[in-house]
Amino acid sequence: MILEMKVPSPGESITTVEIAEWLVQDGDYVKKDQAIAEVDSDKATLELPAEASGTITLKAEEGDEVEVGQVVCLIDTSAAAPSGDTPKEADAPKAEAVKPVETPKAAEPAKTYASGSASPAAKKILAEKGMDAGAVKGTGKDGRVTKDDAAKAQPSMGTPSGGTRGSERKKLSMLRRKVAERLVSAKNETAMLTTFNEVNMAPIFALRKEYKETFKAKHGVSLGFMSFFTLAIVRALKLYPAVNSMIDGKEMISYDFCDISIAVSGPKGLMVPVIRNAENLSFRGVESEVKRLAIRARDGQITVDEMTGGTFTISNGGVFGSMLSTPIINPPQSGILGMHNIVERPMAVNGQVVILPIMYVALSYDHRIIDGKESVGFLVAVKEALENPEELLMDNNVKRALEL
Repeated sequence: MILEMKVPSPGESITTVEIAEWLVQDGDYVKKDQAIAEVDSDKATLELPAEASGTITLKAEEGDEVEVGQVVCLIDTSAAAPSGDTPKEADAPKAEAVKPVETPKAAEPAKTYASGSASPAAKKILAEKGMDAGAVKGTGKDGRVTKDDAAKAQPSMGTPSGGTRGSERKKLSMLRRKVAERLVSAKNETAMLTTFNEVNMAPIFALRKEYKETFKAKHGVSLGFMSFFTLAIVRALKLYPAVNSMIDGKEMISYDFCDISIAVSGPKGLMVPVIRNAENLSFRGVESEVKRLAIRARDGQITVDEMTGGTFTISNGGVFGSMLSTPIINPPQSGILGMHNIVERPMAVNGQVVILPIMYVALSYDHRIIDGKESVGFLVAVKEALENPEELLMDNNVKRALEL
């Protein structure tokens, strides 16, 4: 029996996917549920499992864009599984020695009036690059320089110094192309502005130093910075609900829940899994969810549903050493908070210069629905909660807040 394997729907609104990589060869025997391909959608990279055991025949190439429901391979379920036995080298018939036959070299194309000359389209391209047709090797008839030759030609960069000068061209994945489109869309279609502030991280450092070992021993997760930032943002979103809103045509949609998107770096690029209803989570709950989502993103197991939605985003460029940046809004959301590295800096405290661990934070927001007063007030509220976490995030009861 021949089974037709069709592309399953990875999620709502997704109509096409791209064959990123075949994990098997044409004619291989595959087992049921074995991963046979990786497919890229505009939201994630997913594995395609075999629906039955049998011999596979591929019907699509790597890089092909295929529609959901389209047949991409056939599986012959009547084929027997290979025994795994291979003939021994001694039993195998020996091949007779065959004298190699020299293949004559292809003759160089004869020089004619057309050799080295360029077609009209090629001339235009070369003129834009400031190049002469004589500097390009033509692959057309009688050595004529074609449009493709001109497009691939590179102008001289001076006398080479002896180092390698190779280059590589490869197609962007569908996920990477979609990310690029969304970033350009966010820049072009939103009135994006960024406001900055600085946070004294000493109070959080002190709490983590005192309780992180006990917290990890009891809950099995570390007491990191993300839980403090997530809960500080939840508090600020309640104070400034416009930041927890988004534009839909001529309407503004506001949410009474906080689904916080966390930007993480995965093997296929940037991924943004969502912490659902963060307003109902404790420090332990946030840290457990961040760890779970980060592991799934790292292992390529994150699903489209886990990255769909979100009302506000946190991006932590500090893990890569970033001091300051302007994060780009994750549409259709209206705000994103950028975290950065923590550096000891001299600060004025009560008229005295004190060395403190300082983090710069940045809030990019859509000015169409968030005014300057709200954006600055929101970021100040985040700063206040981070600098006074015991009172504003823990209700003056650290052990109860940490469930110790």
